[in-house]
Amino acid sequence: MGFQIALVILVIAAIFVVRSIKVVPQQNAWVVERLGKYHGTLTPGLNFLVPFVDRLAYKHSLKEIALDVPSQVCITKDNTQLTVDGILYFQVTDPMRASYGASNYVIAITQLAQTTLRSVIGRMELDRTFEERAVINTSVVEALDEAALNWGVKVLRYEIKDLTPPPAILHSMQAQITAEREKRALIAASEGRRQEQINIATGEREAAIARSEGEKQAEINKAQGEAAAITAVADASSDAIRKIAAAIQQPGGDQAVQLKVAEKAVDAFAQLAQKNNTMIVPGNVSEVAGLIGTAMSLLKAGGKA
Repeated sequence: MGFQIALVILVIAAIFVVRSIKVVPQQNAWVVERLGKYHGTLTPGLNFLVPFVDRLAYKHSLKEIALDVPSQVCITKDNTQLTVDGILYFQVTDPMRASYGASNYVIAITQLAQTTLRSVIGRMELDRTFEERAVINTSVVEALDEAALNWGVKVLRYEIKDLTPPPAILHSMQAQITAEREKRALIAASEGRRQEQINIATGEREAAIARSEGEKQAEINKAQGEAAAITAVADASSDAIRKIAAAIQQPGGDQAVQLKVAEKAVDAFAQLAQKNNTMIVPGNVSEVAGLIGTAMSLLKAGGKA
């Protein structure tokens, strides 16, 4: 009999120990109720309760939780159906409110995320929903975060996984993309041809300018050469005349000139006889002597001048 009593006492003591000692894991929070009323929140580590008076009412994980929001059909501003699903990331920040603020904060967040998403997409046209996913995500988070404060939950972010329009819209969008790509290809080809024509015209213009510049420089060089030749001939003739004039002034110069003129006259008559059938000769040889005298007079007058 005494053994049975000891055994009962031992069992009761074990029950008291189990119900009074609680070890809370890291990143967890356990809500304790005393006689049906909120008493406190157990933090990670060793905690003690009053058996049969305190009880663990709720256990919450303080880790970031990823919640898969079920897909739903949303209507865009231009009356197009769009199937949308996403993932919601949240974290319990107040275990007491998470326990008593809503009967089930997970369901509440899920329903609010769906209704908010329908509202945000309903204000956008179909094309904008694909372009502004970040705006949609931000709008959903802002709306959820404001409401979730009463539930002891902090909404961190919302990410859209997929936006799926109806098959007919997908086909028309694909056709539009194909047409846009073909348009870009045609524009690129026309731009290439235009640039090619511009390059050819520019090359021809530069070649024509180069040829004209070359011709111009050639004419300038030719003119300069002819001018230099004329100047050289004039200088040579001037030097020759000066030398002849100086030679005439020397003793015997007049006789030499007369002899030279006579030789030129005889040569001229000889050349005339070779090139023509008809030969013209002076009627009087004294005319030749007169011609030579006239030439000498002109030479003297030029030398005095």
